[in-house]
Amino acid sequence: MKASEIASIIDHTLLKPEATSDQIDQLCQEAAEHGFASVCVNPYWVARAAERLKGTGVKVCTVVGFPLGATTKEAKAFETKQAIQNGASEVDMVMNIGALKSGDIEAVREDIQAVVEAADGVLVKVILETGLLNDEEIRVASEKAKAAGAHFVKTSTGFGHGGATVEAVRLMREAVGPEMGVKASGGIRDLETAQRMVEAGATRIGASSSVAIVTGGQGNSGY
Repeated sequence: MKASEIASIIDHTLLKPEATSDQIDQLCQEAAEHGFASVCVNPYWVARAAERLKGTGVKVCTVVGFPLGATTKEAKAFETKQAIQNGASEVDMVMNIGALKSGDIEAVREDIQAVVEAADGVLVKVILETGLLNDEEIRVASEKAKAAGAHFVKTSTGFGHGGATVEAVRLMREAVGPEMGVKASGGIRDLETAQRMVEAGATRIGASSSVAIVTGGQGNSGY
C-alpha cells in the first residue's frame, strides 16, 4: 500500500494531556489536507474538532475510559454518549484490562457491550493494550470484542507498555476473522512500519506521526 493510499486509513492522533487548542486546530488542518480517515482527540476537544472538520469528510474519533480502561462500564457508556452528542463519529474505548487479567471474561464482554449499546451504531474500536497481554489473552479479548458487537479491535493506547507489533496485529486478525476491523497504534512513525501492519492485517493505523508517514519526513516520538 502506497503512502497516498495509507493516508485514507490513518487516524491522525493527538492525545497528549498538554495539547493546546492551536495544536488541535493544526491537527484538523493536517487531516483535511492529507485526507486522513479521522482525527483522534481527547473528549474535551471533540466539539472543537467537529467544528473545524465540518464538510471535509474527515471524521472525529475520541477515546473512552482512557488510558487505563479501569473505569466502570456505566462511566464509559456516559462518556460515549456525551462524545457522540459533541460530534464524535468514532469511539476508541479501552477495555477492562484488569478484568481480563483476573479471568473475569464476562465482565470484559459486558464492559465492551455497554459502550457499543451507548454508541447506538456509531463505530466502536476496542483498545486491548496488547503490550500487557499474552497471546491467549489477545485472542480471548479480540473474540469478546467481536461477540460484544464492536467494529474494531485496536492494539494500544500509546501510553501503556509497548505499542503495536506485527505479531499482535496478526493474532488479532486471526481471532476476529476478515469481517472486523483491526487498528494498529502505538509507535508507528514511518511508512515502512505502517505497511508492515497493513500486511499483517491492519485496516486502520493510529499515529501522531501521520504527516511523516505519508510524506517521508521524520516522525515524532509520540503516539
